[in-house]
Amino acid sequence: MKKPLTKFLVTKKLYMTQIFDEAGDVIPVTVLSAEPNVVTQVMSQGNTGKHAVQVGVGARRLKTVSKSVQGHTKGLKQVFKKLQEFKVAEPKFTVGDKLDVTQFSVGELVKVSGTTKGRGYQGVVKRHKFHGQPASHGHKDQLRKSGSIGAGGVQRVFKGMRMAGHMGDVQLTVKNLKVVKVDAEKQELYVCGAVPGARNSFLAVYQPKS
Repeated sequence: MKKPLTKFLVTKKLYMTQIFDEAGDVIPVTVLSAEPNVVTQVMSQGNTGKHAVQVGVGARRLKTVSKSVQGHTKGLKQVFKKLQEFKVAEPKFTVGDKLDVTQFSVGELVKVSGTTKGRGYQGVVKRHKFHGQPASHGHKDQLRKSGSIGAGGVQRVFKGMRMAGHMGDVQLTVKNLKVVKVDAEKQELYVCGAVPGARNSFLAVYQPKS
C-alpha cells in the first residue's frame, strides 16, 4: 500500500461460492463480510503531506488486552479484535466514523491483502513443486528428496536455495480483483476469484488513488 488510498475496508473472509451473471456464465467469487469499520486514529503530517487512518474491526473481551491498548480506544468505549492502518490521500476522517461496503461499486477493481494459510514445515515437493526422484531401481527412500544442492567447497548453503522449510503464513496481495456484487443489507462484498487466508481471517480490501 505505497500509494495513498481512496477506498479501504477491513473484511473477514467467509467462503467461496459461484454466482451467475446476466449472460448465464458462472463466476467464482469469494464472499467477504464487512463488520463495522470504526476509525480509531487519524494521523497527519502537515509538512510532508502524508496522512494515515487507523480502523478497528470486531469486538474483544476487555480482560484479554493490555492497558495501553485499552487506553488507545478509550474514547470509543470498545476494544477491537483487529487494528489496521491505511495510508490515505486526504485526512477527511474523524475518530468514530464508520466505513462500510457501500463505498465500493460493482465492476471496479480492488486489491486484497491478507496472511496465507500456514502449512508448517514442508518438503521440496510441496513447497517448491519439485517432481521428485525417479521411482525406479536404486531409489528406495529418495522419492521425495531434493537431491544435490550444488558445490560443497564453499562450506555453506547459498541464500535462496530451494530446500525444505517453513511454508505459508506470509503476507500476500492479490491485485485486480473485480467487485461482482455489493450487498449493503448484509454488509457483504463479492469479489471474483480467490483471496489469501483461511476462513474467518481478516483481509484488507482497498483501491489505490489513480
